[in-house]
Amino acid sequence: MSESEKDELIEAQQQVIGILFEIVKRLQENNNLDEEYFNIISEGKQNKNRIDEILKEREENAKIVGRLLEQLEI
Repeated sequence: MSESEKDELIEAQQQVIGILFEIVKRLQENNNLDEEYFNIISEGKQNKNRIDEILKEREENAKIVGRLLEQLEI
């Protein structure tokens, strides 16, 4: 394997690691949002604005994870 091929392989591995890290980060954020959401619901709090924010953030994280996973399919 030539030096340039090794460099390309290392670069590709770094990109995959970066994408996987971002996916894990976004999924963890959604887990944290889920926990907050269920706490709000279980306590019977009427915090409609925060619930809407949580749902919006979860949806955005899911979209980003989907796009990142598509990058890995290439």
